[in-house]
Amino acid sequence: MIRLVALLALLWPALATAQSWPVYENIYVNDYARILPEDVETRIKRQLEVLREDTGVEATVLTLNTRGGFTPTDTMEDFATGLFNEWGIGDAGRNDGILILVLRDDRQMRIELGSGYGSAFNREAQDIIDRVFLPEFRNDNYAEGIEDGTDAVIQRIARVHWNGEEPPERSTGDGSPLGWVLGTLAVIGGVVAAFSRKIIDRFRTCPQCGERGMHTTRHRLLAPTRSRTGKGEKVTDCPRCGYHSVVPYTIPMITSSSSSSGGSFGGGSSSGGGASGSW
Repeated sequence: MIRLVALLALLWPALATAQSWPVYENIYVNDYARILPEDVETRIKRQLEVLREDTGVEATVLTLNTRGGFTPTDTMEDFATGLFNEWGIGDAGRNDGILILVLRDDRQMRIELGSGYGSAFNREAQDIIDRVFLPEFRNDNYAEGIEDGTDAVIQRIARVHWNGEEPPERSTGDGSPLGWVLGTLAVIGGVVAAFSRKIIDRFRTCPQCGERGMHTTRHRLLAPTRSRTGKGEKVTDCPRCGYHSVVPYTIPMITSSSSSSGGSFGGGSSSGGGASGSW
């Protein structure tokens, strides 16, 4: 017993720091708070896979119940930056990685950006948080908020930066007609980017009766594994004439990687850029 106690005393410092940061199992989505249904998680993964295939930009989503129990940090922002750099998200040369961090029980979130993004992208990240993520989170619609928010981050930050462009100017709130018009257009653009699927459904025309207002849902029929693809179906209905269509689709195989050494991320870093929100 004395030897066991002595051994534990020697190992305690190493054991205490062994899990100082969350360890990723997948380079795209790690839903440790268990707030994403499988079909939503699969769609988000696929979005991020396509982004990486098209541009090389590494973006990842992490949900935790709390940052408590990991490396102590003064703020959630410090935690996100430390985790980003521990994982090495993004290309080491471009530093264009993105971390979307959601802390459910802490009721906090952050979009952490690699050091290659300019300050204009911090403002864009804040706008996405305020207009896309938080409204859904306040209604406990975490899955919808994360899916729509991730899409907005991809379209308005990752792809814009990759194209060598800057986000659109936001209104300064000076009260002038031009400022009001620009601000309104910015809001409309953000809403369209975040809720494009809903807007498309609303204006989609029924092939049978010609009326607008179709309703589209997706159902997972066979879960994907690491050795086979899954199956699903896209169901489209018209509430006016009863039109009903079912189109099958394939769900990509699950891919994962070990992160014990920083694994498949490219070694990117963050200097603390991004934006935060709470609900």
